[in-house]
Amino acid sequence: MTLELVQVNLKARNDSTLGRFWAQALGWSLSSEGPGVTNLEPAGFDWPDPSAVCVDLVRVPDPETVRYRVHLELATNTDAHHAELVGRLEELGATRADVGGVGVGAPSTVMADPEGNMFSVLEPRDLYRDTGPIAAVVVDCADPREAARFWGGAIGWTVHGLTDDRALLRSAKGVGPYLEFRRTSDDDVVWNRIHLDVMPDPVEDQAREVARLEGLGATRADVGQGDVSWVVMADPAGHQFCVLGRG
Repeated sequence: MTLELVQVNLKARNDSTLGRFWAQALGWSLSSEGPGVTNLEPAGFDWPDPSAVCVDLVRVPDPETVRYRVHLELATNTDAHHAELVGRLEELGATRADVGGVGVGAPSTVMADPEGNMFSVLEPRDLYRDTGPIAAVVVDCADPREAARFWGGAIGWTVHGLTDDRALLRSAKGVGPYLEFRRTSDDDVVWNRIHLDVMPDPVEDQAREVARLEGLGATRADVGQGDVSWVVMADPAGHQFCVLGRG
């Protein structure tokens, strides 16, 4: 297996301002690879590494028109840590939200970042004690079993739980956050501006990995990306993601 889940890509009105919020929220380092792009990763991180799924913020003129069914859930270690983190996030500009469908199945405080992207701060759970600040990347879907089949095959992650309502995957190395697929009806979906990015290792295997993903049921997608180094694809449920290449 040569494909790694390396980051979540978040569309933003102002990538640098929103990047500062998320860097402080996660306790991560902030950098930029060029105008309109802000990168977040743990200090000293040697990318890619399954111990963390990084965050890439990209400025777009009208992010409200870009919809992805993905959100982040943040881990806490104790009740005091949960209260402290929620309070600190509010000081940084986040607000509490009451939205059905987010946080179902796990006690949480649902919040919105300064640009309105929903996320959850989970109460302490043993499952997430060693994930780092991001407990899980959650994808709303109609069929968690089918999602686990595709994504388990795509990135080689181990399935830790599988029901009709929920599929839970994690790196085979037992590190980093979980990737969770959660059954949600279209009426309950909270649209966010986040999608997943995967990268071949080595990156020169991009064409071969794209072909392998097509064999698993993915399709290429045209979102007006033009001539770029990444390939935009959609999984069998229609969730778009990118296969990165050498930029």
